[in-house]
Amino acid sequence: MYAIVDIETTGGPAYNCGITEVAILLYDGEKVVERYEQLIHPERSIPSFITSLTGIDDEMVADAPVFDEVAERIVRLLNGNIFVAHNVNFDYTYLQYKIKKAGLNLEVKRLCTVRLARKIFPGFTSYSLGNVCRSLNIPVYNRHRAGGDAEATVQLLDLLLKQGAMETINKMLKRNSAEHWLPMQLNKSDIHQLPEQPGVYYFHDRRGKIIYIGKAVNIRKRVTSHFTGYNDSNKRQHFLREVYKITYRICAGELHALILESMEIKKWWPVHNKSQKQPRLQYGLYAYEDNRGHLRLLIQKKLKHLPPIHIFNSLDEGKGLLRQLYEDHALDPYLCFLEDTPPENMPPVADYNSKVQQAIETLEEALPTYAVVEKPAAGETYCCLLVEKGVYKGLTMLKGDVPEIDTLKWMIEPGEDNDFIRKSISSYALLHTERVIYFK
Repeated sequence: MYAIVDIETTGGPAYNCGITEVAILLYDGEKVVERYEQLIHPERSIPSFITSLTGIDDEMVADAPVFDEVAERIVRLLNGNIFVAHNVNFDYTYLQYKIKKAGLNLEVKRLCTVRLARKIFPGFTSYSLGNVCRSLNIPVYNRHRAGGDAEATVQLLDLLLKQGAMETINKMLKRNSAEHWLPMQLNKSDIHQLPEQPGVYYFHDRRGKIIYIGKAVNIRKRVTSHFTGYNDSNKRQHFLREVYKITYRICAGELHALILESMEIKKWWPVHNKSQKQPRLQYGLYAYEDNRGHLRLLIQKKLKHLPPIHIFNSLDEGKGLLRQLYEDHALDPYLCFLEDTPPENMPPVADYNSKVQQAIETLEEALPTYAVVEKPAAGETYCCLLVEKGVYKGLTMLKGDVPEIDTLKWMIEPGEDNDFIRKSISSYALLHTERVIYFK
């Protein structure tokens, strides 16, 4: 028995959204044998844009039962039957969440008429319920109401069965079939073509725009995990609706993937990546000569067109280093902007400037310039990451020996330095000293 399902909601993900209407039509492959349609009080106000789409408003559901009151009957209708819907993961996710919250269990196989229609009737420009029904001359009444859309889905399934879809349905219903969990816009081949290697993967929307970037030790396994298992989070809801294409870049190893992911997030700014996207205010250590001729050190916001002696991710970090230089080299705290009161006697310009120059040289000597090499499990090409004077500069893929620094700087894909990348490379270098090449 097929249980054809359609729901209307207040919009948004299952965990903070209400269901306003449910329709379940039990269909035996020839006719509808039982019909259930019910308005439901969503326990929240229905947004005006939802009302304009469905026609369901707060007044219509004022006396309707809440979901928990009808959950048991819904489960009886669904369990043991094949859960069918147009974009089944959407309806299934909502009902599964609400049923579980009501203390009940949903145990069904799922069948998506979007995916089935794509296989039986390939080549349509759109497989939305309205468009596919128009293409197949299926009448749709009461569009965007649960009963009307469920009835149209029954007619679509009936036509698909008459076109010999039973063999395809049996394959789609197998326990290990990707049809159960893949977003309706993707095919199994989109997953199977992914490599089982380290790398960075990209989710694209229907226009090709990158909407999420992730890293993985095994790209195929990690991408699959986004769509499998029970997860009612907002991110997964968006993935199910928005992911139309998956691309990837193979990496030499985990460090390469970690750094490349960070670089790409900063480059593309994907809407569904939350971490590593906060605007970062960097500070720099600068030296300048005042009107008396004294060479002064200061920490200030990083300047766009003036390279700093060193950069920091916080003002406190920069001032901490400046205090260390002041103590180690007997610098004047006023001339380092560490005190507001000038000394009674300013130090001689030549002697003091010599101390400052010595402090700068000591700092630059302490900031290492090195390359870190990460080689893949197989193949000659490896990843080389460059850190110059303690600052991450970028990465490149190489064969053979690591070139001299001037050549390497010309070859790298530039990357924006940040504390996360710097610490990741530093930690890796400490664990794998044999993979570090220092430059003078």
